[in-house]
Amino acid sequence: MVHEQPAIAIEGAKAVGKTMSALRRATSVLTLDDPAEVTLLAADRSRLRHLPTPVLIDEWQKYPPVWDMVRRAVDGGAPPGSFLLTGSATPHGASTHSGAGRIVRLRMRPMSLAERGLVPPVVSVAELMTGARPPLEGASPLTLADYADEIVASGFPGIRTRGPAARRDALDGYLEAVVEHDFAELGHIVRRPESLRAWLTAFAAATSTTASYNSLLDAATAGQSDKPAKTTTIAYRDTLARMWVLDELPAWTGSRNRLLSLSQAPKHHLADPALAARILGADARALVATPRPGSSGPREGTLLGALFESLVTLCVRVHADAAGGRVSHLRTPRGDHEIDLVVTRDDGAVLALEVKLAPTVDDHDVAHLRWLRDRLGDELLDAVVVTTGPGAYRRDDGIAVVPAALLGP
Repeated sequence: MVHEQPAIAIEGAKAVGKTMSALRRATSVLTLDDPAEVTLLAADRSRLRHLPTPVLIDEWQKYPPVWDMVRRAVDGGAPPGSFLLTGSATPHGASTHSGAGRIVRLRMRPMSLAERGLVPPVVSVAELMTGARPPLEGASPLTLADYADEIVASGFPGIRTRGPAARRDALDGYLEAVVEHDFAELGHIVRRPESLRAWLTAFAAATSTTASYNSLLDAATAGQSDKPAKTTTIAYRDTLARMWVLDELPAWTGSRNRLLSLSQAPKHHLADPALAARILGADARALVATPRPGSSGPREGTLLGALFESLVTLCVRVHADAAGGRVSHLRTPRGDHEIDLVVTRDDGAVLALEVKLAPTVDDHDVAHLRWLRDRLGDELLDAVVVTTGPGAYRRDDGIAVVPAALLGP
């Protein structure tokens, strides 16, 4: 259990609430984006051991040696609940020990729909992962327009509470800081910021797809003869991942060889679908009205559908992580069968979820879930279609239908 750990590193993108959450539990605070605090710690490394616990070490990546200081304190017998480390990036090239076995890493993501307090979440992801296949009920008043509003409102606590204009400005500032400041802070000088912005736009347009990185580069540089080198765009991707701005969904590798041929490509997601919507210049009204995202990226279907899937992916990851599950997606190489979300327990059993923008579900919508059930048998804990509809229920074939707003921990 988390409370039994002597040291916990809370990781995630800026503005997800890492510091505020940790402050509620901390007795002492070291703020390492303050040069004076770093100077004091560097001059007296024993200081860390004498502070009242729990000790919050905020923005620890600003002074990477503190990671090894915490690790040594744990090796020296630090009791549970001694240290909380928060950081918005993984430092590059720092000679830090992995911390395996001493420092437990937790990923913090933007708020799920359940955490936003819109509707009481009456369908538990943790319970679905037990395989008990509980009866389902509950109603959601949210409409398609409401979900579009939630996409652009974001799950960043300090941004979503603002008015629409202020929220747009905050998201623009967030993205501008990534390009103009955060890359340089991590030691990556961006010589052509416009190329990075174009690549981010192409990535946002490819939300919820497995588009290749070559196709992202082509979309970002359409009509340009002087394209950035592939190594440059790989560096974009790696640095954005270190900032936790990218949150790609890995491919599922199968269960005990019952599925022998699966695609290995990840699905593309940004940390918050609001970032993707803002990069593409789509507000809630445009999301509901626009049938396609235009030519800004290599994807099919509606932009709202892609961003709704990204929102549901965020929600399921938040709740599955809390229940000890790992989330991935399934796609056969030729695309004959796809499952949007596969939650895997440690024993290999899986919960499968399909995401549908529509409010109703028919037999066509559950075809891939039935296909997976035929192949996995008892290893399939439950099968769920997540919708924008008004109520939760089970179909006659046992497949669950759940409005996204009703999913909770």
